Amino acid sequence: MNSAGAQLRVSAARAVHQIFQGRSLKAVLAQERSAFADGRDRALLEAMTVGTVRHRRSLEFALARFLSKPLAQSEPLSHALLLVGLTQLHLLQLAPHAAVSATVEAARVLGKGAHAGLINAVLRRSQREGLAASDDIGIQENHPDWLLIRLRADWPEAWADIVAGNNRVAPLWLRILGDAAQRETIAAALQKQAVAHRISEIAAQAIRIDAAIAPTQLPGWLEGHIAVQDLSAQLPAIALAVKAGETVWDMCAAPGGKSVQLLESAPGMLLLTDNQADRLPKINALFARLGFAEDAAALHALDATQPLLETLSQQFDAILLDAPCSATGIIRRQPDVKWHRREKDIGALNTLQWRLLKNAWRHLRPGGRLLYSTCSVLKAENETLIGQFLLQHADARPLPLDARFGHVSGAGRQRLPGEDDGDGFYYALLHKA
Repeated sequence: MNSAGAQLRVSAARAVHQIFQGRSLKAVLAQERSAFADGRDRALLEAMTVGTVRHRRSLEFALARFLSKPLAQSEPLSHALLLVGLTQLHLLQLAPHAAVSATVEAARVLGKGAHAGLINAVLRRSQREGLAASDDIGIQENHPDWLLIRLRADWPEAWADIVAGNNRVAPLWLRILGDAAQRETIAAALQKQAVAHRISEIAAQAIRIDAAIAPTQLPGWLEGHIAVQDLSAQLPAIALAVKAGETVWDMCAAPGGKSVQLLESAPGMLLLTDNQADRLPKINALFARLGFAEDAAALHALDATQPLLETLSQQFDAILLDAPCSATGIIRRQPDVKWHRREKDIGALNTLQWRLLKNAWRHLRPGGRLLYSTCSVLKAENETLIGQFLLQHADARPLPLDARFGHVSGAGRQRLPGEDDGDGFYYALLHKA
């Protein structure tokens, strides 16, 4: 018996169980991956975990047809292991004998030997019969009902495309630091190493990587020439178009990708804030890897819904508010969002977004620009919120954004998940009279 194979399934089952209990997929995977040195093992662990989370509803529906009574409440780890087993056989299409035997052995490693026979029988039966399909669109598309209702209401012509985009695996996007010539240099190095890639026509520094390769192995990584950043996430800083010498505030800065873009524009002063102090070191680490000085920007942990301390700058030429949101535009990257987010969360997020926007406006000088963005596709967080803000602020007017930024959505623009292989993002650029 391949004990390493069994241990991989153990880790996948533990990860799935923790995610279904409310923990972040990203955090859980980082924890579980650390036990495996081989990149292939880590990749398989991620594929089993993410695949199970992404297709949770259809897998749960099919599994229920194989069980006389559910295991989810009384034996959650065995239940998670069964889902991981179905993922291996029907989604990843791994070799059946190895997948089944390793999953059964994993049950014994987990101390669930009493369920080994059941797990073997269910997986073998699924091979013979396949997975049962449901007429329920939420089960078919692996989305919670409330989210499907919202998407249909907000995007009656595009909701099916949004859902399909959410269920696809997202590609790796890079942002190349420097000018167009630097991007061409990196692209040539990728070509030389036979790394499949595509240069974006939407963002001047973006390259999509089509090869299955870790970014740390790409040419230019060690030299600090590349950062991982989705195509759509590169556009807020482009829209804000900071000019050299301007005073700039990045209100919700962590993990720092957009902050680096702002820094490259040579602002006269750049203030970076986040409400979680433990996230600021990640920005410092990113700056250090990319070759920026530690004092290139002022970093502060603070509540950006409140007026800034008098010791800090009070008026800014440009403000980037990449607001906390439902993350419904990045489900393809973080499929756990589908199961962790609740409809009632949207109202609380709206309140937070409004308070951040109001405070940003307080600190934006007359003549200045504010770029509001979210990685959400829900109009309540985007078009509706900005529309209400404009109605209540006579000194605010929207500035036009071109088609690169997506579909016209009220005073802003909306990119939908999967369009140009980018994430779902909303952008609204406001000018203060």
